[in-house]
Amino acid sequence: QVQLVESGGGLVQPGGSLRLSCTSSGRSLNYYAVGWFRQVPGKEREGVSCLGSIDGTYYADSVKGRFTISRDNIQNMVYLQMNSLKPEDTAVYYCGTAYWGRRCAATDYGSWGQGTQVTVSW
Repeated sequence: QVQLVESGGGLVQPGGSLRLSCTSSGRSLNYYAVGWFRQVPGKEREGVSCLGSIDGTYYADSVKGRFTISRDNIQNMVYLQMNSLKPEDTAVYYCGTAYWGRRCAATDYGSWGQGTQVTVSW
């Protein structure tokens, strides 16, 4: 069983950077495709970036060129490096796992952690 824990969120000014981290306290993440998702109140959870999806490495159009997903199989960690942050990136960010080759969509992922808040504001 996978139990995910996200960290690294915070308050940052527009144009700034953050690195989110995700680890599992249960089964190793090496067995799964992994992804980062975000959600704002009143909206559905959206896929930001996934590794091992049907598209290989997936990035939402809104984050292409700014965000980078990576994984460290030895440390059992998944990261999301976020650069050039914009106010519209403000959300709670979650990591999730899925079987390999699924879409980078919240309906295809699970084992959600508690999320980490990212706020981009002056």
